Amino acid sequence: MTDPAALDPALFAWLAARSIARGVPLPVASHGGYRVDTRSDTETARWVFAHAGPGLESLARAIHAPRHFLKLCATPEVLHAALPPGWQIHPPGYFMIANAAPPNQTPAPGYEIAVERRGAVTQVRITAADGTPAARGYAAETAEAFIYDRIETAPAHRRRGLGGAVMAALHRAKRRQETPELLVATEEGRALYTTLGWRVLSPYSTASIPAT
Repeated sequence: MTDPAALDPALFAWLAARSIARGVPLPVASHGGYRVDTRSDTETARWVFAHAGPGLESLARAIHAPRHFLKLCATPEVLHAALPPGWQIHPPGYFMIANAAPPNQTPAPGYEIAVERRGAVTQVRITAADGTPAARGYAAETAEAFIYDRIETAPAHRRRGLGGAVMAALHRAKRRQETPELLVATEEGRALYTTLGWRVLSPYSTASIPAT
């Protein structure tokens, strides 16, 4: 796992680019980590930390409502140990960096791919022959990071290489090849990205107070 001191700049770069990709406010420093005021139907705000510490612990004690998420670059066990009773740990994630460009993969026959770029954000959509959505993904590029976000394949179209085709199409939209490529993956996603030449920088754990 990457040292937290070295991890912090990459974490902020990813979080800032993710905010651009999703059209939410940029992160601000808070309690030794970074806060993003997402203000969605499911999430009011999130705080993201490169390491556990007093700021995370005091913040957790001050929050008593759902829809406030705490995220930490550490295992779920480390995050759980920093929280008071009442918090729920979510399924684990992984903060990852690309070691190489993805294979130049294209969709299988019968699928069509569309790429749309708006400013710093690129969207890729793959549709099946009958016009139904099969896969999609987003990327956002800043001077500090090129991040992949919301890479999804519809259940009926999985195991056909569409996720890799989305990643490859997003990568081709990258303007500065030297910019680090970052993402946060689920357990299932980590398996895909590892085959595409990614490595884990750190675990990425999430907690929230359940809605009653």
